[in-house]
Amino acid sequence: MTRSTSLVVGLGASRGVPVDEVVELVLAALRGAGLAAADVVEVATLDVKAGEPGIVGAAGRLGVPLVTYSAARLAEVPVRGPSAAALAAVGTPSVAEAAALAGGGELLVPKRRSCPVGRPAGVTCAIVRRPRRTSPTSAGIRRQGT
Repeated sequence: MTRSTSLVVGLGASRGVPVDEVVELVLAALRGAGLAAADVVEVATLDVKAGEPGIVGAAGRLGVPLVTYSAARLAEVPVRGPSAAALAAVGTPSVAEAAALAGGGELLVPKRRSCPVGRPAGVTCAIVRRPRRTSPTSAGIRRQGT
């Protein structure tokens, strides 16, 4: 299927974040920007988050592959608001925004945090538009089956 717009959703998440929290954030971010979930072509994240059930589940619900990048690769990607906390925790100053931007494209939705009631945010997302569908073939990228 050829799409005129290819959206990539970058995700960062705390361990054990529920899939519903991830999906709710992604759908709210898409709606808020006037974007369609049908135009999402991949979910991208940090390689150590590749097995995180909330992220894997969100990619599955969106029906798109999960693409991962190393912390070293994400640390090379310029972002609007680098985080010292993320750098200390996972070795890169950005996960969601850097993962979305790692394959190129235009940042449409800068990093957003989930807003669960009664506890801290468990997930961040950012959305990038690429001019056409791309296939991750660069070194350091691992594609997860969905």
